[in-house]
Amino acid sequence: MEEKPFRLFSSKSKPPVQTLPSTVHPTASTTKTTHVDHGDPDPDASSTVSFADLGLSKWAVDTCLELGMRRPTPVQRCCIPRILAGDDVLGIAQTGSGKTAAFALPILQRLASEPYGVFALVLTPTRELACQLAEQFRALGSSLQLRCTLVVGGMDMIGQARALVQRPHIVVATPGRIKTLLCDDPDIPAAFSRTKFLVLDEADRVLDVGFEEELRVILKNLPKSRQTLLFSATMTSDLQALLEISSNRSYFFEAYEGFKTVESLKQLYIFIPKNVKEVYLIHILSKMEDMGIRSVMIFLSTCRGCHFLSLLLEELDEPAVALHSHKSQVLRLSALNKFKSGQVPILLATDVASRGLDIPTVDLVINYDIPRYPRDYVHRVGRTARAGRGGLALSFITQNDVELIHEIENVVGKQMAAFECKEKEVLEDITKVYKARRVARMKMIDDGFEEKAEERKAQKMKALAEKGLLKKRKRKPKE
Repeated sequence: MEEKPFRLFSSKSKPPVQTLPSTVHPTASTTKTTHVDHGDPDPDASSTVSFADLGLSKWAVDTCLELGMRRPTPVQRCCIPRILAGDDVLGIAQTGSGKTAAFALPILQRLASEPYGVFALVLTPTRELACQLAEQFRALGSSLQLRCTLVVGGMDMIGQARALVQRPHIVVATPGRIKTLLCDDPDIPAAFSRTKFLVLDEADRVLDVGFEEELRVILKNLPKSRQTLLFSATMTSDLQALLEISSNRSYFFEAYEGFKTVESLKQLYIFIPKNVKEVYLIHILSKMEDMGIRSVMIFLSTCRGCHFLSLLLEELDEPAVALHSHKSQVLRLSALNKFKSGQVPILLATDVASRGLDIPTVDLVINYDIPRYPRDYVHRVGRTARAGRGGLALSFITQNDVELIHEIENVVGKQMAAFECKEKEVLEDITKVYKARRVARMKMIDDGFEEKAEERKAQKMKALAEKGLLKKRKRKPKE
């Protein structure tokens, strides 16, 4: 493995593939430099520029209309023409701004004109987000007879290897699984020998030190002449450094004002004793219908807490599913599908579900445990109030969380308002909830969760030690 830092963007400039529409970017850079747009260069264009004006073909425009996409968002308006023109792109825009279509549409348009092999490799940090990206590619490419393969951990590796050998057009993968297949199966690397696009979605997470070894292997097996597209809701020091060392005709779109939340999101808090958090949660869930809430995502800090709360809600006959890394991939996908389809209105999750997931019916996000870093808070509450819709975020604050909440408010630039709740009314159910809590604890002992958790922790520590990352992971991530 090379010791020197790897370079994501290629060092040679690429000839334009398509002329950039002058109506969209009359001053676009055509030299071997980095062009930067800070936000939308033409805010008034939102009501006049169409997808056709960006250089997309009629089939792509028609598909957008069928999916309810009437006008391109700023990140789409700025990045699609640059990708069609052959540029590498780094796009930073807030969650829910349409980043997936910003890279998927131009990739599919290029694919339509020269369909072959593994045309694009899309990397993303979590399995759930990979599944969503694959679904979105299939929807946007529905008229192309698109072959899109999902390559993630926790699923049949032999089946994934066979699918890759058959050269699907789009491969959506998590870094660990695709790296394993590239190393273990000698037939796989050849499938990527002519790949035109490498996409890193949620790039700040994919470029984390924990994925460095995987990225080195993946980049070694991709053509140097590819286009590289990075998209993220968060600007980090790693992405900034990458932009500075980029030496070809890269394009940088930035609509990033720090860790901000959308105006349509109402942010509330409730200050409660730690020993009655479950009691307050059950009370609020019982009021969902009265509050006009269709579905709720409840975020917890640990897999153990997530599993325990799912058992407690089950005992109280509350319809809920849980999503965390100690579940098998089949169960994780099943839980997510039940929640997305509306079969179950409550999703308990760790931060594995805090990024990228777009579920329009989520009207409420509850921070049952306050996240350690403000960026995680922003990603969590970004699961609601998406695409201009309204939404509610409610944080459960105990005495130990006060400093964390103040830090979040300072970073976000907004103060949370108090959630009105009558304590006497809440505590009417305390006996019932405490009884369910005792049963849930016994069930956790019976199902052997703690033993399984210890085994997984030992395996994870061993893997980190082999990578030499134990000390690195102790450092607070730089923003």
